[in-house]
Amino acid sequence: MAALLLRHIGRHCLRAHLSSQLCIRKWSLPMAMSVCHRGSGIAMSGGVSLFGLSALLLPGNFESYLMLVKSLCLGPALIHAAKFVLVFPLMYHSLNGVRHLMWDLGKGLSISQVQLSGVTVLVLAVLSSAGLAAI
Repeated sequence: MAALLLRHIGRHCLRAHLSSQLCIRKWSLPMAMSVCHRGSGIAMSGGVSLFGLSALLLPGNFESYLMLVKSLCLGPALIHAAKFVLVFPLMYHSLNGVRHLMWDLGKGLSISQVQLSGVTVLVLAVLSSAGLAAI
């Protein structure tokens, strides 16, 4: 979502005839992954904060809300998809964080290694999220 917004802003810059350094002409994989890494961190922080505030402010306890969700009789595909959406930012952010730590050690900094590690992070994040959502 954030990547699409930034791409839209970049196109607007091109139409406004601004300096080429200020406009994004073509998105690379590392740039898009960096934006998504920041976005997933912000989303997780906001989600945890909202969950904590809801636990303080809403009446009842967690079990009552869990029973409410169970009473909705949602299908297994919808529940699996919701669990995937909840766990994917955590897995992506964690795996991309390990990738950044490897860069801090000075490993994997060539362009081909950056591209390969980016694709690896994406594949592992999807697979591990699907596995965790299946639990």
